[in-house]
Amino acid sequence: MRYRPAIKQLLTLRNPDAFSSPSASRLTCLFRKTSADARLKGAGTAWLVLTTCTLLTANTSSVGHLYRFVTRSKDVQGSVRHAALMREAALKSTIFVGVPRVIGALAGLTDALEDDVKAGLRTTSRRTANPENIDAIIARGIALWNSIYEPHAVKLHDKLASYHPDLISFIIQSYGSVLSPLPGGADEQGNLSRALGSVVGIACLRTEGRVGPQLTSHVYGLLKARTAEGLSEEDRWLASDEGTEWVIRTIDTLLDVVIAERG
Repeated sequence: MRYRPAIKQLLTLRNPDAFSSPSASRLTCLFRKTSADARLKGAGTAWLVLTTCTLLTANTSSVGHLYRFVTRSKDVQGSVRHAALMREAALKSTIFVGVPRVIGALAGLTDALEDDVKAGLRTTSRRTANPENIDAIIARGIALWNSIYEPHAVKLHDKLASYHPDLISFIIQSYGSVLSPLPGGADEQGNLSRALGSVVGIACLRTEGRVGPQLTSHVYGLLKARTAEGLSEEDRWLASDEGTEWVIRTIDTLLDVVIAERG
């Protein structure tokens, strides 16, 4: 199907392309500085997650450069691990910033992957709902909802249901299928913990801006992750006051450089 010339012209207006990224050298300097700080705090995985989500939400073409930075001295196995974490962080971002930006970020990441890394990433879905697993998905969604929003979980649930009868059902199912950790735990490729799921939400919402109530809820959600079962040392620190403050400040450090390119 061909567009009429007028339609084709309209599609070039209103800034249809992603924002320009900082130069490769500036990005490398930014990544080197912030990742070194993360390593000192034992928060390397959180740094990779929040940086992926910040760049994705800022709608830049920098995600591929981030992958190349974090895998510059890695073997194939290490590169697969980092790519899987970035893919999972991006997927979870759909809940906060929608599908279009996630598609753009995943396209940029995929273009940066080496063939042997692509071959090492899983290619079958773990999230296809069916009659046998839907109850478990909803149960995970409710459990995650309660862990983030208690003691206001029921009140907020009912308020959102009053806005549209399907809204809260959609959110709960999305929490269960996408935002919750996959049931396989650490054995599941790219799986993110309960705490890291909150880091995704904070990075997306902080970068998106002007969504203060939602950002506040997910900041408290990270703090409440300190009561989750099976916390790693990194999770435990991230869910502390100090760790949560570090998450927010690191996102801001990244944003100060990324959005400076917009003039």
